[in-house]
Amino acid sequence: MTSKVALRFLALALFAIGLDPPGLCPQTPEKPLPTRQVSARGPLLPEEQTAISIFEEARSSVVYITTLVYQRDMFTFKVLETPQGTGSGFVWDDEGHIVTNFHVIYEAQNVQVTLSDQSKWKAELAGYAADKDLAVLLIKAPKERLRPIRIGTSRDLKVGQSVYAIGNPFGLDQTLTTGVISALGREIESVTRRPIQGVIQTDAAINPGNSGGPLLDSAGRCIGVNTAIYSPSGASAGVGFAVPVDTVNRFVPQLILYGKLIQPGLGIELAEDYLAQQIGIDGALVIDVTPNGPAARAGMVATHYNGQGDLVLGDIIVSIDGKKISSTNDLYKILENHQVGDEVRVEAARSGRKRTLIIKLQAI
Repeated sequence: MTSKVALRFLALALFAIGLDPPGLCPQTPEKPLPTRQVSARGPLLPEEQTAISIFEEARSSVVYITTLVYQRDMFTFKVLETPQGTGSGFVWDDEGHIVTNFHVIYEAQNVQVTLSDQSKWKAELAGYAADKDLAVLLIKAPKERLRPIRIGTSRDLKVGQSVYAIGNPFGLDQTLTTGVISALGREIESVTRRPIQGVIQTDAAINPGNSGGPLLDSAGRCIGVNTAIYSPSGASAGVGFAVPVDTVNRFVPQLILYGKLIQPGLGIELAEDYLAQQIGIDGALVIDVTPNGPAARAGMVATHYNGQGDLVLGDIIVSIDGKKISSTNDLYKILENHQVGDEVRVEAARSGRKRTLIIKLQAI
């Protein structure tokens, strides 16, 4: 065997066991390879420093929410917890209350909260307001692990001011997006199809998974709860919405204390708007009246069948305190500005005649 052939066999043998053949080992250059000179960075821009400080302060208050459902394994017949969806939330107080969207935890059989230190906690539902797309969870984490977010106000917001959203879009936790307030006083529809008023519109990217996280102002205060995006594709398209913090600050204490909202009501049930429109009604049609409720005591009449089996329309509410009612949403908007115990003047029409009823609002 010639020396060249022997070297080839040796090279193949060494290659087979993962060693470099002779002559193929990397050579150490005699001189270091040249690299580009690094330019001086200089100080960060003021807006960059603001964004960094806001994120660093608020991130420890933002949580990652995983919703779980129970499913039975087809082969072992064991019941397993399976992730259903993800969302965001934030620490409300050092008692372990977490604020998020109702639609984030809707239909979940179990909920897990991951804090910024990556510790995981089983959450209980403390209360929810589906009409406002708000929910409060409770975790039994020690106080030293909990950092409540700083709360601001939404009543003095201005279009054009900077905002920052922190959340967990697409399961990517602790994500910051920035933008401005694009509009104020928007109205969106909750999962119950009731209107949520006074909503903040922003161009800060809000994607699936951001829901329930905080919208912050340039002082790092929470001014809203990121709730929805408006996009045919389901991805952020520059139009996002947040429930204003004044609404959150008003209702969350009720959810913690009572598990639900204590809202003023007339003690009635209304027909869906599309049904009323089909029969040419301009107003809110009463289809049921709560026995012994405030509307019943005032003499309001529900839709009913007479002795001959004919459907008889009940009262149609056409105004409250002089404000025109053309739909159920009009009625809800007016009642939201009242408190339990307030008296309202309700103008109702029935059989072509109008009458005014004084009704004292009750808790519903």
